[in-house]
Amino acid sequence: MSERYDCTECQESLYGQKYVLKEEQPHCITCYEALYSNSCEVCKKLISCTSKDLSYKSRHWHSDCFLCNKCTRSLVDRPFATKGDLLMCTDCYCHEYSAKCHACLKTIMPGTKKMEHKGNSWHENCFICNHCQQTIGTKSFVKKDNNNYCMSCYERLFALQCIHCKKPITTGGISYHDKPWHKECFVCTGCKLQLAGQRFTSRDDFAYCLECFCSLFAKKCISCNKPISGKTKKALFDLQNLHDAARRVHPCMCAFYFLMV
Repeated sequence: MSERYDCTECQESLYGQKYVLKEEQPHCITCYEALYSNSCEVCKKLISCTSKDLSYKSRHWHSDCFLCNKCTRSLVDRPFATKGDLLMCTDCYCHEYSAKCHACLKTIMPGTKKMEHKGNSWHENCFICNHCQQTIGTKSFVKKDNNNYCMSCYERLFALQCIHCKKPITTGGISYHDKPWHKECFVCTGCKLQLAGQRFTSRDDFAYCLECFCSLFAKKCISCNKPISGKTKKALFDLQNLHDAARRVHPCMCAFYFLMV
């Protein structure tokens, strides 16, 4: 008598029947489908072991049910995209959801390189300088009057020229006597310290920090030889100027000068 070959689940003989091995255990078709077959996402019916089971992210479809949600074309062997739970062919997805190029107004296809700036998108080849018509790519650019300019064209066409170095001012900059300066070019005539954000004064249209101005132009106290700045009171006598601060710092010396007068 020959050895029996039965379904692991229902124990029915599999001789002369179709069966499926699952982890080396034989199952009749009925038991296998009941235990292991997936339900189709669309029609909710079991996907039999004799049918093609198409899966994507733990979801399953019959091949006849795997269709674009918009145009109902089959997605079998076609590229597709998803929006939430919806499957769409790439044409429908692009039409519904892909960005449109700000220049040519055509769809920017998924997978192609695009440039973005302040909510607008461009094809890489459409993102160009308005003046020289060269692609900008990832290089620096400036937007003016709703047009994009590469830095070279913008500086040549629009940027102010620093009164000191004659080079374009592309960022920042200051104005002094109605003339534009780079911050790093606007320095004290004496010590070359940057004056942007600092207190300063001028003489003959030349800018000086307060320390240099006092050192170069302020009268000196005859007692302590320090400059008499605008913050220090000045005592005027027929023969000499006395620094108020000297009376506090050198009381004896200053007292002597007052007695002399």
